Amino acid sequence: MSDLSLILTAVGSIFLLLFLVMKVRLHAVVSLILVSMIAGLFSGMSPEIIAATIQKGMAGTLGFVAVVVALGAMFGKVMEETGALDRIAHTLLHRFGEKNANWALTFTGFICALPLFFDVAVVLLIGIVFAVVRKGGGSVVKIGIGLLAGIASCQAFLIPAPGPILVASQLGADYGYMILFGLIAAIPAMIIGGPIWGSIISKSIHVELPQHEQIDDNQRVGKGTPSFGLALGLIALPLIMISLNTIGSRFVEKDSDLYNWLAFIGHPFTAILVACLMAFYLLGARRGVPNARIMEICGNALQPAGIIILVTGAGGVFKQVLVDSGVGTALGNYLAGSGLPIVILAFVLSAAVRVIQGSATVAMLTACGLIIPMLQPLGLDGAQLAAVTIAIGGGSIVLSHVNDSGFWLASRYLGLSEMQTLKTWTVMETIIGTVGALVAMIISLFL
Repeated sequence: MSDLSLILTAVGSIFLLLFLVMKVRLHAVVSLILVSMIAGLFSGMSPEIIAATIQKGMAGTLGFVAVVVALGAMFGKVMEETGALDRIAHTLLHRFGEKNANWALTFTGFICALPLFFDVAVVLLIGIVFAVVRKGGGSVVKIGIGLLAGIASCQAFLIPAPGPILVASQLGADYGYMILFGLIAAIPAMIIGGPIWGSIISKSIHVELPQHEQIDDNQRVGKGTPSFGLALGLIALPLIMISLNTIGSRFVEKDSDLYNWLAFIGHPFTAILVACLMAFYLLGARRGVPNARIMEICGNALQPAGIIILVTGAGGVFKQVLVDSGVGTALGNYLAGSGLPIVILAFVLSAAVRVIQGSATVAMLTACGLIIPMLQPLGLDGAQLAAVTIAIGGGSIVLSHVNDSGFWLASRYLGLSEMQTLKTWTVMETIIGTVGALVAMIISLFL
């Protein structure tokens, strides 16, 4: 099948998916799997391969997301029902003021997301959004978009976030310049896409606090309210543990016992599990809450989490079909001969793969693989390669839509319809990616 035919098939499947989800109102899980099958058939994949790809996409996505979301949901629910998240929210509102709560959440997301995968950061921090809204009565959209913008900006442009550090290492970019350029790109992108855009769009889009997050103070469990230090410490614990993995990968001899232990301790599964157990004890047993009540809270947390897990997994199916059909390679071949400057081409390649395949990490790595052969004759230094890396990061998050797991996380956690998610989350991601890439292009002019 020709490259152009593959690209047209992918574009057509995306439009079909949007039609089924937003017009026909077919459930997202059913729509994603149905369109995945149709896309596979029209791209020339055999029926047997399509079935295997669907299984691979679901398993590959849920192998990580299911554990993280499930454990994170239990952790967040215990933090919520014991009043720990409300304590954090109260302190933030007191320090920054109710009017600046979205700014506080933006920088919280930006800082806390450094060592994390996007999904993990959202799961760990989203509860603070709801707590702030409960305490201050603000907009879920305004404050939620602020937090998500902080996380997304960090994930796109800064090391040691997983995506940027992978691309930087493969391109040979200078890490010092990566930190400098990443900050220069991320901060204005985050501010425009988060507090500013969130404030604008929240005037026209309003959603109520999700039903499962509407809790009266009288419903709290345990004696008294947890201290701010305890509440913040429990959230910081998994962040610190995951950071140990990042440190280990950079400064400890690979395959050593210490390296392996740091990798185990710092894995998101281990980190969030330990955080759960500590929350069960410090917020539960130590404060006189019966273990049966804590387990009941955990069971209640898994009900909304199940929908998020299934939709995210179905999104992974669609992404995998597009990946295995060869669309990414076809797109790269199509754009490689465009004659664009290398920084612009890096952004366009990454953005195109992102739109077609959904995954920001896949977009980064695909664009990286496609652009490396083009870089070799140019003889770029570490600073110039850092600018290219930032441009790739910007392209990897633009135009997030129904084939992106982040789209569904934002939709389901914030209680947004698909159209509302396109108007809020998708525009936010596009602003962040475009602003960051523009900064990289400007920087490249002076290198």
